[in-house]
Amino acid sequence: MAEKHIDEISGVETTGHEWDGIRELNNPMPRWWVYTFYATIIWAIGYMVAYPAIPMLTSATKGLLGYSSRAEVAAELTSAKAAQSVYLDKIAALPLNEIVADPGLAQFAVAGGAAAFKVNCAPCHGSGAAGGAGYPNLNDDDWLWGGDLESLHTTIAHGIRYDGDADTRVSEMPAFVEIIEPEQVKQVAAYVVSLTGTPSNAALVEPGRQVFADNCAACHGEDAKGLRDFGAPNLADAIWLKAGTEAGIIAQINAPKHGVMPGWGTRLGDATVKQLTVYVHSLGGGE
Repeated sequence: MAEKHIDEISGVETTGHEWDGIRELNNPMPRWWVYTFYATIIWAIGYMVAYPAIPMLTSATKGLLGYSSRAEVAAELTSAKAAQSVYLDKIAALPLNEIVADPGLAQFAVAGGAAAFKVNCAPCHGSGAAGGAGYPNLNDDDWLWGGDLESLHTTIAHGIRYDGDADTRVSEMPAFVEIIEPEQVKQVAAYVVSLTGTPSNAALVEPGRQVFADNCAACHGEDAKGLRDFGAPNLADAIWLKAGTEAGIIAQINAPKHGVMPGWGTRLGDATVKQLTVYVHSLGGGE
């Protein structure tokens, strides 16, 4: 049995531990700390008896108070939906222009639309709606099918090239590799590039202008600024959805890519689609 060591100054027994000549006094724990410790044990036992606490094979003990966090969340959701229904009923009943004209209703719609956007639209368009390769930026004013409230609502409700909705927007650019010669593809690509930049071969621009007029102007317009009836993009600005280089333009002419957007009307309901419409319209590019 180890010999007890008593500190000479305090007269208190030490624990026997020593670090560089420093010894730890074996003082008892403060009473307030000990009582608090016992109190927490009693509180924990009481909580375990009163509330669900002990995990079982398929669930947990119910507790004497019958509390359920799921029931509490369900009650809160029911209460929140009841509070929202006042605004949602108005949104469902009113046309879009009247929703926007009502500041309180518009604010609610923008907030609700932003939440719905993050859940349903952000995977493709990004959390900030800036889009990406093949996915339109919804913050600018370059719209394929129109950026006014009604056009946006139609696009969101029915989608683009969406097989599940008979009213979806549909248009597809043909693969010109089967329609015009490879040299003509290079010419028209050079002309398109010349609208906003410098092509690799300036001599191809004028022949390309004629190729464009003969084959592309019907959808993109004689001035190449696009036609929304066909969802044909404006080629005379610097905003590109699928091709931003001359090689990319040639590839798109030969074998065009076509994006697909689902129609959200049947999935989310008209009130939510209207909120999404108001939110997207508010991003900065709405017309």
